[in-house]
Amino acid sequence: MITSAAGIISLLDEEEPQLKEFALHKLDSIVNDFWAEISGSVDKIEVLYEDEAFRSREFAALVASKVFYHLGAFEESLNYALGAGDLFNVTDDSEYVETIIAKCIDHYTKLRVENAELPEDEEKKNIDHRLEGIVNKMFLRCLDDHKYKQAIGIALETRRLDMFEKTILESTDVSGLLAYSLKVCMSLMQNKKFRNDVLRVLVKLYMNLEKPDFINVCQCLIFLDDPQAVSDILEKLVKEDNLLMAYQICFDLYESASQQFLSSVIQNLRTVGTPIPAVPGSTNTGTVPTSDKESDAMETDERAGSSPAGKTAETKDEPKDQNAKMIKILSGEMAIELHLQFLIRNNNTDLMILKNTKDAVRNSVCHTATVIANSFMHTGTTSDQFLRENLEWLARATNWAKFTATASLGVIHKGHEKEALQLMATYLPKDTSPGSAYQEGGGLYALGLIHANHGGDIIDYLLSQLKNASNDIVRHGGALGLGLAALGTARQDVYDILKSNLYQDDAVTGEAAGLALGLVMLGSKSAQAIEDMVGYAQETQHEKILRGLAVGIALVMYGRMEEADALIESLCRDKDPILRRSGMYTVGMAYCGSGNNKAIRRLLHVAVSESSTQYFDETKTGL
Repeated sequence: MITSAAGIISLLDEEEPQLKEFALHKLDSIVNDFWAEISGSVDKIEVLYEDEAFRSREFAALVASKVFYHLGAFEESLNYALGAGDLFNVTDDSEYVETIIAKCIDHYTKLRVENAELPEDEEKKNIDHRLEGIVNKMFLRCLDDHKYKQAIGIALETRRLDMFEKTILESTDVSGLLAYSLKVCMSLMQNKKFRNDVLRVLVKLYMNLEKPDFINVCQCLIFLDDPQAVSDILEKLVKEDNLLMAYQICFDLYESASQQFLSSVIQNLRTVGTPIPAVPGSTNTGTVPTSDKESDAMETDERAGSSPAGKTAETKDEPKDQNAKMIKILSGEMAIELHLQFLIRNNNTDLMILKNTKDAVRNSVCHTATVIANSFMHTGTTSDQFLRENLEWLARATNWAKFTATASLGVIHKGHEKEALQLMATYLPKDTSPGSAYQEGGGLYALGLIHANHGGDIIDYLLSQLKNASNDIVRHGGALGLGLAALGTARQDVYDILKSNLYQDDAVTGEAAGLALGLVMLGSKSAQAIEDMVGYAQETQHEKILRGLAVGIALVMYGRMEEADALIESLCRDKDPILRRSGMYTVGMAYCGSGNNKAIRRLLHVAVSESSTQYFDETKTGL
């Protein structure tokens, strides 16, 4: 049994290359036990590796790598492992190999990410081909061992879309791996630009399946903001008579996509074949007039027994007819009606809870709280029984409490759009006899709550009311209602009227206008909107307006992830504490649901470093 490596190490000083080679092979076999002793002569091994004429210089690199590994110098160990070439066996399951491979992948990932995030005009860093060679061997090892999910993870970490695509295509369960990849992409990817690149690959792979998965394709296209491609898929499904799939995709789109996206899809569908006229009651592009029969059911079967000529005429009308049905679903008309009926049928609220709450507390704050609790309990049920039974109690509400009580009707009647104006007529502004400004403002806010994220023609009504309103309370309610109804539409006419109300420099109107601007431009990353809002926030002296803009600015950057970083930096350095708080809100909105470590670190840093407790509240909200 060998008790010392000194004799073998002494062979490294011999002149004969064969003796040096013999010494290296022996040292390789005992390095795990005698690495401490060998480390004293590691410089001799390094000299052998650097000698271009030495035949076994790769073996010298392998021994040096193992010595440095045991010394804890992983960077040097990795460098010599690269120099060992094929002698570094990635299939070996030793702790040394696993550790060096992990370091290799981490280093390769760091270089790939840095190159990907460099501006296009900057020169990319060169990546050692030996480093890439080891990573490629790891991919092949994963594929050979059928560890496809591990290969997917490495491919996404190292931003190797070629290996990502190859892994999915070579797997034994392509559909399952596509579903796994989509889930990973949407839940773990922390870079929006790269996530979009991955989604494009997934769209291509889904479309190339023997039976394309159009539902998941459309989900990808929503995040890629490509309404034209969605319209093309719907048109294709109609032509192939796959109507049920087309309808299901339309329902999914309504649940997932923004008003702006849905409006673009609807507009594209209208341009196919004969134009379909718009009618009131839908998104801002209108809906489709349908017969009672169409409203009750969506027939997908052709009528039997018609003549050939009749069939021809029916076939010609069919695309227009099916487009009309899809537009009806996309407009939200059908989903909202079904949801409303469901809530009405299943309304099981206990009015005794509200009665006991009302009787137990009799101050103004709790009065308002009870009114709000009632609206939450009856959201979308259209049941205002409690309010009708307690009109005298409700009449105690004054000023902003009256505004809130009126607006609560919008929560109760959420989705009850067809009769919204008739329901709220008592509370809306009138030309003949002006009423309470708080009641009228609350009425306009209620209309926005009823039509939240599904504005349609009510947007034009709210626009006209906001233009004509002369009272700041009415404008406050109108701005909030308009922001909710036009949520995420990025409509320029709505933006302009809200901006003009903001610039009036009225504290009550400006607070609501600042918030409403953010709602309308939700997630748009509009440079013009950010410039206008931040610029005015830095000029105004009204704290209320600043507070409204602080949240509105954050809403504009909703879901934009790293694209919001420049704005976040600018806001966090601002001298105004409210704008610095807006920076915290922007972090939360931009990285909402992403679990991004950088965003979390920033929020935690501010939470512990800022002296004001207000910042602690904002950072908690952001987290």
